[in-house]
Amino acid sequence: MEQLSDRERQVLEAVIRTYVETAEATGSRTIARRYDLGVSPATVRNTMADLEDKGFLFHPHTSAGRIPTDRAYRYFVDDLMRPAHVTDEERARLRTQLLEQDIAHPLERLLRRAAHALGLVTGELGLVVSPRLDQTVLEKLELVSISSEKVLLVLTLGKGVVRTIYVDLPGAVPAETLAAVTVVLNERLAGHSLQEIRQTLPARLRDSVGSDDAAGDLINIFLQSAAELFEAGALTRDEVHLGRASVLASQPEFANEGRLRSLIELTEERDLLAAVLAERGAGPRMHITIGTEHGHPQLDDFTVVTSPYRIGGTSGVIGVIGPTRMPYEKVVSIVQSTSEMVSQILGEPRGGAGGNDGSDS
Repeated sequence: MEQLSDRERQVLEAVIRTYVETAEATGSRTIARRYDLGVSPATVRNTMADLEDKGFLFHPHTSAGRIPTDRAYRYFVDDLMRPAHVTDEERARLRTQLLEQDIAHPLERLLRRAAHALGLVTGELGLVVSPRLDQTVLEKLELVSISSEKVLLVLTLGKGVVRTIYVDLPGAVPAETLAAVTVVLNERLAGHSLQEIRQTLPARLRDSVGSDDAAGDLINIFLQSAAELFEAGALTRDEVHLGRASVLASQPEFANEGRLRSLIELTEERDLLAAVLAERGAGPRMHITIGTEHGHPQLDDFTVVTSPYRIGGTSGVIGVIGPTRMPYEKVVSIVQSTSEMVSQILGEPRGGAGGNDGSDS
């Protein structure tokens, strides 16, 4: 990123803050009037022209003021942003939403509520990505007969995550054999992570069924298909949870019918969002991608802000999607606070709620 002079930094920050607040192209007189920069409107105008030449500002049309480019927002995020304070009211609102629990599917319910809560508090479109399952511990498994040649493998993982996989059989398997193999699999595999199971399955199932040929054939299917059956898998559309798009509809960017339609279409592009978000849970840091940085034309008008949350030895991603004209400081602080809150709730005994909510960063 090109280095800017102190005056250019001041003027750029002033233009960004004014545009985020007003959603209107900003002129030099407005900047000189709103901010005490110690220079004349003419000097501000010249500085804005220099910033335009450097790719930080542009004219929406010839007679208008200027608005920030994606490059300007990136510079702001990297060099000028000062994370805002999350108020007690915002924190309480988030926590109230997150702690409404569903006994049957506690994790899925929490993730959906987190996406909804983020949208309500930030005014952007909340999103949550389900945790990567590789390090998640298997609590139990079941084999359910579907037909003479197919069974359903039901994996119950930590924190209430349930994964179902169809397993094809070469022929009919007696009910007593299914029951016996289920017992063996639970004895040998429960309490271990999916990654550990994949890596050690042959050793764990060695000599597990004695002389029972039918059971042995079924166990061999598990041995041959271990990579598929116990693989965490690529991120899918079903693992991306979105809040309500209606929270964005009131923003000026979507007053135009075509822009609103593009927003609605984006919420239906779960595969695209899964591709964009797939690598974001790998590290401990906040990710902010702006406009064309996504590499997908459908996201050119949007910013995505995410932070990882932790669940046992694995992680997921929580954040928001909104127009590039975003109050970055406030949004970043709320996303960070929410990710810490979700991690804390997931670290408590199921149904628990104690402790504080983490820092204001």
